[in-house]
Amino acid sequence: MIRLLIVDDHEIVRRGLRQIVSETSDIEVAAEAGSSAEAMRLLRENTYDLVLLDISLPDKNGVETLKQIKRCKPGLPVIMLSMHAEDEFGVRALKAKASGYVNKKSAHEQLVAAIRQVVAGRRYISPDLAEELARSLGESSEKRPHELLSDREFDTLRMLAGGKSLTEIAESLSISPKTVSVYRTRLLLKMKLKNNAEIALYALKNGLIE
Repeated sequence: MIRLLIVDDHEIVRRGLRQIVSETSDIEVAAEAGSSAEAMRLLRENTYDLVLLDISLPDKNGVETLKQIKRCKPGLPVIMLSMHAEDEFGVRALKAKASGYVNKKSAHEQLVAAIRQVVAGRRYISPDLAEELARSLGESSEKRPHELLSDREFDTLRMLAGGKSLTEIAESLSISPKTVSVYRTRLLLKMKLKNNAEIALYALKNGLIE
């Protein structure tokens, strides 16, 4: 039996994932968490075969949580879940050592196959994500401004666009406000933006925030 830990802060999403899994005989939801902190506590106390991890959590973003899981349990596979299209977050998640990326809109068609494939030791890459990987690896492909950012700069971009202050971002990323300010300066330069209003507008236009 494949034991899952589902990490998502929305009960309705967890309920939907449970329903999908309930249609199988070899997969069970062993535990659920609504935050990064709760997920890490459960991982320290119990054993799971795979983690389904939402990319947007209230206390720490999913990519940072993924990195924390990999430091704690390097061999534990993690499938990232998101409402965002593969071209926005999929490649970044795989680079952070996710074992797969599933868009929540496609979960009913893809999730079970993704779980079985990942538990068998392979990565799950959907056709859309495979296309995006090929594009991102192409030497002649022109990167969009936000694709030039480091993970921390990208996280800072999304949180600034969501209206968070430097202090709130610092608490979420476990760094100092001064360091967040450095990331903000860097991303503004890289993306040729002037202020937080332009950051928010860019993020909305490119589907980086809901």
